Amino acid sequence: MPINRVQFQKGMSLGAFMTRYGTEEQCIAALTAARWPRGFVCPSCRDTRHSVFERHGRPHFQCCRCRRQTTLTAGTIFANTKLPLRLWFLAMYLVTQAKNNVAGLELMRHLGIGYKAAWRIKHKLMAVMAIREEHRELMGRVEIDDAYLGGERPGTPGRGSPNKMPFVIAVQTCSEGRPQYIRLTPLRFTADKLSTWAQRNLSADAHLVSDGLHGLRAAGREVADHQRIAVGSGRKAVEHPAFKAVNTVLGNIKTAINGTYHAFHFSKYGHRYLAEAAYRFNRRFDLAAMPARLLRAAAVTAPWPEPRLRLAESRT
Repeated sequence: MPINRVQFQKGMSLGAFMTRYGTEEQCIAALTAARWPRGFVCPSCRDTRHSVFERHGRPHFQCCRCRRQTTLTAGTIFANTKLPLRLWFLAMYLVTQAKNNVAGLELMRHLGIGYKAAWRIKHKLMAVMAIREEHRELMGRVEIDDAYLGGERPGTPGRGSPNKMPFVIAVQTCSEGRPQYIRLTPLRFTADKLSTWAQRNLSADAHLVSDGLHGLRAAGREVADHQRIAVGSGRKAVEHPAFKAVNTVLGNIKTAINGTYHAFHFSKYGHRYLAEAAYRFNRRFDLAAMPARLLRAAAVTAPWPEPRLRLAESRT
């Protein structure tokens, strides 16, 4: 069997990471370049003229026009952090380079910080990933299926279980049938919601392939072509060749989530864990570049204070 080049790519080694981001000074320089790639821009008046002074070991910027002072982390996902930037960078490295996922407890041990601080870092980074995946549009041939997170026992079996979070998985495939990009969206399987979902997430000229779930007909009406295949249930449905990509991706995602996160509030935070899985999958072709890409995304993402992190969001 030939080696999967994507799966066996080297990525960024820990040694390479430490060489590039091992000191606080290196992290400050990298964040500065990520936030202002063409040089400082005042967040208030957009002027570029400024002076720099240091306070508490971090650079502060003062605009020469409006005199506003700002810090490197203000207005970003790192706002108000008391932790060294090198710990944030290490967290971004671990989150992007791990084979599966990194739980908050594991992050706590790697970073040498308290669990609550590790939880906040983890969820802020997942929030960044969710924002980056919001506007992804799938095109060409797209396999789609309904799926669930959760399902504690004892509980009501089937779709009606209150312990399960429903979501839609859609996989864009190449001409050889291999998965290219995915969308994972918490969603109730009703006709109106699936129709709205298709308008936002599928190209109008997409070729949609689905099973016989009635609600998916509404999604099919929003694209150029919809192929419905009744597959029944059980192993026969899972092994159907028309759904090889979506079933393979779904199985890998569930294995990674269930093997890493032993307990979390599915209805409250499930959308972030799905966004993390989608973000990592859709950027898997260049594993070594993923930490820098996440850094750039974090540098341009507005602050997420803890009340917002813990706020229940309706995603279905």
